[in-house]
Amino acid sequence: MNAAADTLPDAAPAKKPRRVRQRKQAAVNDLPVRIGGMEYARTASTPTRVLGFDQSLIWVCVALLAWGLVMVYSASIALPDNPRFARYSPGYFVLRHAFWIVLSFVAALIAFQVRMDWWEKAAPWLFVTSLALLIAVLIPHVGTVVNGARRWIGFGPINFQPSELAKIAVLLYASDYMVRKMEVKERFFRAVLPMGVAVGVVGSLLLAQPDMGAFMVIAVIAMGILFLGGVNARMFFLIALVLVVAFAIIIWASPWRRERIFAYLDPWSEEHALGKGYQLSHALIAIGRGEIFGVGLGGSIEKLHWLPEAHTDFLLAVIGEEFGLIGLLCVIFLFMWLTRRIMHIGRQAIALDRVFSGLVAQGIGLWLGFQAFINIGVNLGALPTKGLTLPFMSYGGSAIMANMVAIAIVLRVDVENRRLMHGGRA
Repeated sequence: MNAAADTLPDAAPAKKPRRVRQRKQAAVNDLPVRIGGMEYARTASTPTRVLGFDQSLIWVCVALLAWGLVMVYSASIALPDNPRFARYSPGYFVLRHAFWIVLSFVAALIAFQVRMDWWEKAAPWLFVTSLALLIAVLIPHVGTVVNGARRWIGFGPINFQPSELAKIAVLLYASDYMVRKMEVKERFFRAVLPMGVAVGVVGSLLLAQPDMGAFMVIAVIAMGILFLGGVNARMFFLIALVLVVAFAIIIWASPWRRERIFAYLDPWSEEHALGKGYQLSHALIAIGRGEIFGVGLGGSIEKLHWLPEAHTDFLLAVIGEEFGLIGLLCVIFLFMWLTRRIMHIGRQAIALDRVFSGLVAQGIGLWLGFQAFINIGVNLGALPTKGLTLPFMSYGGSAIMANMVAIAIVLRVDVENRRLMHGGRA
């Protein structure tokens, strides 16, 4: 009896803490917390995961690349029937396009590893390198002539287009320039004029190729960065007026460019229908045939040697014919979303006092958005015909690589933004 009595006091304390814990747990579960009229009940704990990069941006780019790969195959599969491409197989262009996508993915991975402060230090050297390549492409036996234009440098089976590198180089250089000139950005001769001279030099080299489309994109990138960097509005509009006048003079001084403008104004006339207005008229026919829902993938007739450059500059017309108005609206929406998202990342970087990174990201948004706008406008007949590809979608190795490297830089800006916002270091 005594032994039993001795053991009871020892056993009771062992169970008491567990009952207390259970009662406290029940009390916590039963009693909500009230703060300012809001009721917060206990919820199950879930692990918190911070995304290191913008996944939605990546998936939109992947969607554009995948759709473009399919459309390049659809638009180029019949090209070997043309004597000009008789030595090519039906899958020649799509295989080269896929190869460039893989190569560009590797280049984008490398670019993503480079910190933004390193890009800032390398900006002047990249600009000088791009100038050297733009000069080299004009040298006989160095630059490759295609359709009367000397725009490519051949490296064995690969043709590289220096103007695509020039877009990235001018973008980085202009952003770095504005950061360095931030204190004197209100002064025309110290801030604006030197940048205008640099763009003028690049433009003169591009016009010598000739490649007026790339010059327009580069001019818009530089102007946009100057404006976003805080240049006085009066100076900005003065520069814009000078550029518009300069482009008008260039077009008027060139007979074949002038004829292209006249053909754009009346592509169906007897004079232009089989001449400078031929591409535009057949692009409009293709889009008209597509109506609302299109004729179906692979069902395009205009790509059967009626529409020139169906797999490059006029790929959107084939999309309109095969996918109809719905397909065109999807493409427009994807590019609008992409541009808006990139601009948001740039604004976020500037809010974190990372001006160079913010200007670079917003410059890339201007570049991709403006080039897509020009290509879509040309295919729809809203703008004169201009040799600019549709970013991420049209056939063209150098352009695809430049686009993917640009997106990699934007993702790097976004990653560094997220690190800073979570208390880390860029």
